[in-house]
Amino acid sequence: MGNNLRPLIAAIIVALLQTAFLGYMIESRASILRDGVDVVLKTVPVDPRDLLRGDYVILAYDISSIPAEKITGGFPGEATDAQISVRLEKQPDGFWGVSEASFGPLAPKDGSVIARSAPFYFYPTPDGPPSSLNVEYGIERYYVPEGEGRVLEEARNASALAVTASVSGDGGMQIRSISIDGKSLYEEPLY
Repeated sequence: MGNNLRPLIAAIIVALLQTAFLGYMIESRASILRDGVDVVLKTVPVDPRDLLRGDYVILAYDISSIPAEKITGGFPGEATDAQISVRLEKQPDGFWGVSEASFGPLAPKDGSVIARSAPFYFYPTPDGPPSSLNVEYGIERYYVPEGEGRVLEEARNASALAVTASVSGDGGMQIRSISIDGKSLYEEPLY
Protein backbone atom coordinates (compact mmCIF):
# COMPACT_ATOMS: atom_id res chain seq x y z
CA MET A 1 0.00 0.00 0.00
CA GLY A 2 2.96 2.38 0.62
CA ASN A 3 4.03 2.13 -3.03
CA ASN A 4 0.51 3.13 -4.15
CA LEU A 5 0.70 6.42 -2.20
CA ARG A 6 4.00 7.60 -3.70
CA PRO A 7 2.54 8.81 -7.03
CA LEU A 8 -0.25 10.60 -5.16
CA ILE A 9 2.20 12.31 -2.80
CA ALA A 10 4.46 13.26 -5.73
CA ALA A 11 1.46 14.73 -7.60
CA ILE A 12 0.43 16.75 -4.54
CA ILE A 13 3.97 18.10 -4.09
CA VAL A 14 4.18 19.08 -7.79
CA ALA A 15 0.78 20.80 -7.59
CA LEU A 16 1.83 22.74 -4.47
CA LEU A 17 5.11 23.85 -6.09
CA GLN A 18 3.29 25.01 -9.24
CA THR A 19 0.73 26.92 -7.18
CA ALA A 20 3.46 28.56 -5.10
CA PHE A 21 5.36 29.60 -8.24
CA LEU A 22 2.23 31.12 -9.85
CA GLY A 23 1.41 32.90 -6.59
CA TYR A 24 4.92 34.35 -6.47
CA MET A 25 4.65 35.62 -10.08
CA ILE A 26 1.28 37.29 -9.42
CA GLU A 27 2.38 38.81 -6.11
CA SER A 28 5.63 40.22 -7.51
CA ARG A 29 3.70 42.03 -10.25
CA ALA A 30 0.94 43.14 -7.90
CA SER A 31 3.43 44.55 -5.37
CA ILE A 32 4.88 46.87 -8.03
CA LEU A 33 1.40 48.09 -8.95
CA ARG A 34 0.45 48.57 -5.27
CA ASP A 35 3.63 50.14 -3.94
CA GLY A 36 5.43 51.60 -6.98
CA VAL A 37 5.69 55.23 -8.10
CA ASP A 38 3.62 56.01 -11.21
CA VAL A 39 5.32 57.63 -14.20
CA VAL A 40 3.65 58.59 -17.49
CA LEU A 41 5.67 57.58 -20.54
CA LYS A 42 5.47 58.84 -24.09
CA THR A 43 5.31 56.08 -26.68
CA VAL A 44 6.92 56.19 -30.11
CA PRO A 45 5.81 54.43 -33.33
CA VAL A 46 6.98 50.90 -34.02
CA ASP A 47 6.96 49.20 -37.42
CA PRO A 48 6.15 46.68 -38.79
CA ARG A 49 3.22 44.80 -37.28
CA ASP A 50 3.48 41.03 -37.05
CA LEU A 51 0.06 39.51 -37.68
CA LEU A 52 1.08 36.04 -36.49
CA ARG A 53 1.76 36.81 -32.84
CA GLY A 54 -1.76 37.30 -31.49
CA ASP A 55 -3.49 40.28 -29.96
CA TYR A 56 -0.92 42.46 -28.32
CA VAL A 57 0.57 45.84 -28.99
CA ILE A 58 4.31 46.46 -29.22
CA LEU A 59 5.23 49.58 -27.29
CA ALA A 60 8.41 51.60 -27.54
CA TYR A 61 9.20 54.58 -25.35
CA ASP A 62 11.31 57.69 -25.72
CA ILE A 63 13.09 56.57 -22.53
CA SER A 64 14.26 53.44 -24.38
CA SER A 65 16.90 55.40 -26.31
CA ILE A 66 19.41 56.89 -23.89
CA PRO A 67 21.86 59.46 -25.32
CA ALA A 68 25.50 58.71 -24.42
CA GLU A 69 25.93 62.11 -22.76
CA LYS A 70 23.31 61.13 -20.14
CA ILE A 71 25.29 58.03 -19.11
CA THR A 72 27.50 58.78 -16.10
CA GLY A 73 30.39 56.62 -14.99
CA GLY A 74 31.30 55.53 -18.50
CA PHE A 75 30.68 52.37 -20.47
CA PRO A 76 32.03 48.89 -19.65
CA GLY A 77 35.45 48.30 -21.23
CA GLU A 78 34.73 44.72 -22.24
CA ALA A 79 31.79 42.64 -23.44
CA THR A 80 29.49 41.81 -20.55
CA ASP A 81 25.95 41.10 -19.46
CA ALA A 82 24.69 44.45 -18.26
CA GLN A 83 21.80 46.30 -16.76
CA ILE A 84 21.48 50.06 -16.62
CA SER A 85 19.91 52.29 -13.96
CA VAL A 86 17.89 55.15 -15.43
CA ARG A 87 16.84 58.27 -13.51
CA LEU A 88 13.45 59.50 -14.71
CA GLU A 89 12.23 63.02 -13.98
CA LYS A 90 8.93 64.66 -14.84
CA GLN A 91 9.23 66.92 -17.88
CA PRO A 92 7.27 70.14 -18.54
CA ASP A 93 4.91 68.27 -20.92
CA GLY A 94 3.84 65.92 -18.09
CA PHE A 95 5.72 62.88 -19.37
CA TRP A 96 8.75 61.43 -17.60
CA GLY A 97 12.10 61.45 -19.37
CA VAL A 98 15.67 60.31 -18.85
CA SER A 99 17.81 62.79 -16.90
CA GLU A 100 20.69 60.43 -16.10
CA ALA A 101 21.70 56.79 -16.53
CA SER A 102 24.50 54.58 -15.28
CA PHE A 103 25.78 51.03 -15.57
CA GLY A 104 26.18 51.24 -11.79
CA PRO A 105 23.62 52.19 -9.15
CA LEU A 106 22.23 55.72 -8.95
CA ALA A 107 21.63 57.47 -5.64
CA PRO A 108 18.04 58.46 -4.83
CA LYS A 109 17.17 62.10 -5.55
CA ASP A 110 13.99 64.05 -4.77
CA GLY A 111 11.64 64.48 -7.73
CA SER A 112 13.03 61.49 -9.60
CA VAL A 113 12.46 57.76 -9.93
CA ILE A 114 15.13 55.20 -10.76
CA ALA A 115 14.09 52.51 -13.25
CA ARG A 116 16.13 49.45 -14.10
CA SER A 117 16.49 48.17 -17.64
CA ALA A 118 16.03 44.55 -18.54
CA PRO A 119 19.35 42.68 -18.71
CA PHE A 120 21.12 43.00 -22.05
CA TYR A 121 24.45 42.09 -23.57
CA PHE A 122 26.78 45.07 -24.03
CA TYR A 123 29.85 44.88 -26.18
CA PRO A 124 32.16 47.83 -26.82
CA THR A 125 33.10 48.75 -30.37
CA PRO A 126 36.54 49.77 -31.58
CA ASP A 127 35.05 53.15 -32.62
CA GLY A 128 34.32 54.07 -29.00
CA PRO A 129 31.03 54.29 -27.11
CA PRO A 130 27.78 54.48 -29.07
CA SER A 131 26.00 57.81 -29.48
CA SER A 132 22.97 56.31 -27.75
CA LEU A 133 22.04 53.11 -25.99
CA ASN A 134 18.75 51.32 -26.69
CA VAL A 135 17.32 49.42 -23.72
CA GLU A 136 14.11 47.65 -22.78
CA TYR A 137 12.29 47.71 -19.45
CA GLY A 138 10.05 44.66 -19.73
CA ILE A 139 6.97 46.77 -20.57
CA GLU A 140 7.32 46.71 -24.35
CA ARG A 141 4.39 44.34 -24.97
CA TYR A 142 0.79 44.78 -23.84
CA TYR A 143 -1.86 42.13 -24.42
CA VAL A 144 -5.33 43.35 -25.32
CA PRO A 145 -8.74 41.74 -25.84
CA GLU A 146 -9.13 40.14 -29.26
CA GLY A 147 -9.67 42.68 -32.03
CA GLU A 148 -8.76 45.77 -29.95
CA GLY A 149 -5.08 46.04 -30.81
CA ARG A 150 -5.58 48.06 -33.99
CA VAL A 151 -7.01 51.08 -32.10
CA LEU A 152 -3.96 51.19 -29.81
CA GLU A 153 -1.55 50.75 -32.72
CA GLU A 154 -3.15 53.63 -34.63
CA ALA A 155 -3.02 55.85 -31.53
CA ARG A 156 0.60 54.84 -30.89
CA ASN A 157 1.57 55.65 -34.48
CA ALA A 158 -0.19 59.04 -34.19
CA SER A 159 1.70 59.76 -30.92
CA ALA A 160 -1.60 59.92 -29.03
CA LEU A 161 -0.95 56.89 -26.80
CA ALA A 162 0.47 57.27 -23.30
CA VAL A 163 1.39 54.58 -20.80
CA THR A 164 1.40 55.02 -17.04
CA ALA A 165 3.87 52.59 -15.51
CA SER A 166 4.54 51.85 -11.86
CA VAL A 167 8.20 51.73 -10.84
CA SER A 168 9.09 49.66 -7.77
CA GLY A 169 11.76 50.58 -5.24
CA ASP A 170 14.22 48.23 -6.96
CA GLY A 171 13.51 49.77 -10.41
CA GLY A 172 11.19 47.13 -11.85
CA MET A 173 8.37 48.42 -14.04
CA GLN A 174 4.79 47.29 -14.75
CA ILE A 175 2.16 48.93 -16.95
CA ARG A 176 -0.59 50.42 -14.79
CA SER A 177 -2.78 52.00 -17.48
CA ILE A 178 -2.94 52.97 -21.14
CA SER A 179 -4.65 56.11 -22.37
CA ILE A 180 -5.38 57.78 -25.68
CA ASP A 181 -5.33 61.59 -25.71
CA GLY A 182 -5.59 61.61 -21.90
CA LYS A 183 -8.61 59.24 -21.75
CA SER A 184 -7.87 55.99 -19.88
CA LEU A 185 -8.59 52.91 -21.99
CA TYR A 186 -7.10 50.08 -19.93
CA GLU A 187 -6.43 49.98 -16.21
CA GLU A 188 -4.62 47.12 -14.49
CA PRO A 189 -6.22 45.83 -11.28
CA LEU A 190 -4.24 46.20 -8.06
CA TYR A 191 -5.23 42.66 -6.96
